[in-house]
Amino acid sequence: MLRGFLDQLGEADNLLPRFTAPRCLLERQSVGGCDACHTTCPHQAVNLGPLGASIQIDPDLCTGCGLCVQVCPTGALEYGLQPALQSVHDQRAGAPEARGTGEAGATLACSPSEAGGPTLPCLGRVTPALVAAAGAWDTPLTLIHGDCAACPVGAADVPERVARVVDEAQQLRAATGRPAQVTVRRATDEDRSRTHGISRRGAFKALLRSGQQQLAQALPDQPLPFVDWSVPEERTPQEWKWRSRALSPAPPETAGVHWPAPLVDEKCIDCPVCANVCPTEAITRDLQPDGGVRLLLDLSACTGCMACLHSCPPGAIYAQDEWLPAAFRAPILLRESDRVM
Repeated sequence: MLRGFLDQLGEADNLLPRFTAPRCLLERQSVGGCDACHTTCPHQAVNLGPLGASIQIDPDLCTGCGLCVQVCPTGALEYGLQPALQSVHDQRAGAPEARGTGEAGATLACSPSEAGGPTLPCLGRVTPALVAAAGAWDTPLTLIHGDCAACPVGAADVPERVARVVDEAQQLRAATGRPAQVTVRRATDEDRSRTHGISRRGAFKALLRSGQQQLAQALPDQPLPFVDWSVPEERTPQEWKWRSRALSPAPPETAGVHWPAPLVDEKCIDCPVCANVCPTEAITRDLQPDGGVRLLLDLSACTGCMACLHSCPPGAIYAQDEWLPAAFRAPILLRESDRVM
């Protein structure tokens, strides 16, 4: 009975990422658009289509490597973060010998590496939020890959891509004064010799946990539900929600938090373009009863894609990379005007 249940969990893998059209810069008709997912996919599985279906993923070609998700600037493509986050969180308190590894902290390995322990289809699934969360939990994280040059799942440069993800996470965590402890390395024979069995008692204990927690050694994906666009909180991708949560311990009030986002200067003509192209509706126009307009920014919802900057007709928008913690606690007034275009 237990074996059958575990087999069902193992079959729950959902290789295709979720596509949320309103977050896509092509759907938002941002100037310059975006083809990052298309150009990044090493398997030609991502194609660009018409409005309403701007991103089309061929299920026969997609390997679930996650590289398209890793480069998406807006969270239009995403996998559920919960399984990997839960695995790192659960491993943080366990002794290495109890987990069957020689590593302090937590490990995540790509499946092709054949390393023991929790696995992802590819380290292309690793995002800054995952690395930053490990830092927030003060958990050393070891990311183990196989022979990427010969791998049919990801790409030869996955280790370099992961290194850039780690750098981005470290920029975010710099404000906390406590960088994440991350090691990226190739699998060894010792890694491949480890096995991670699940005891009957341990399995049933795990079954009693929250449904969001994962039991299987491999981290199965559950298909993500559609985003309810009528709920403002759901418009922000999970990646950026977790980046915000990973700002722990809380940065000092005078510390600059690395979070690229837009500001507006006096060239603004009060047109609606920036709000129209914003993929998460982090920028909103608040029309006043007297005919004026207030331009507001929800910093925590901003993904830093800068579609607003590239699309602004008068070039009134510029990027600011660092913000004080107080900027995350209330909407930022970008501009207030007594007229509206």
